[in-house]
Amino acid sequence: MLHDFALLESQDIGSGTRIWAYSHILPGARIGKDCNICDQTFVENDVVIGDRVTIKSGVHIWDGVRIEDDVFIGPGVTFTNDHFPRSRQFPEKFMTIHICRKASIGANATLLPGITIGENAMVGAGAVVTKDVPPNAVIYGNPASIHRYVGVTDNEQDK
Repeated sequence: MLHDFALLESQDIGSGTRIWAYSHILPGARIGKDCNICDQTFVENDVVIGDRVTIKSGVHIWDGVRIEDDVFIGPGVTFTNDHFPRSRQFPEKFMTIHICRKASIGANATLLPGITIGENAMVGAGAVVTKDVPPNAVIYGNPASIHRYVGVTDNEQDK
């Protein structure tokens, strides 16, 4: 489903994917099946999004971002792809951000370039992620740090 007020330039969109109002998908973007791309999102050319991904409103996904299957991206999440951005000066290649399957990124989190968010990890709202996140980790804060692991009880954490 494509909303009448969305701008879809890519031909590589999976079946069942919904793209809502005021979203803009550039021609080189690849988006899997059964995704939900909410209002006011922007997806640049060198972006790959897997199947069953939810991207909430107000997210801009820049060149170099790779999002695997079953990922949740909360509203206002900020992706970055250049450690030293300058006006009208572009790197030969933008750095990547890799979000592994089943990870969740909370609202307004900021992800710095060159990081990987591990499988099933959870990034808390407003976190500033400056380094790789291991699988199943729950992180939050500025800079973000690990506070626990998904599926591990408090008693097991203390061991």
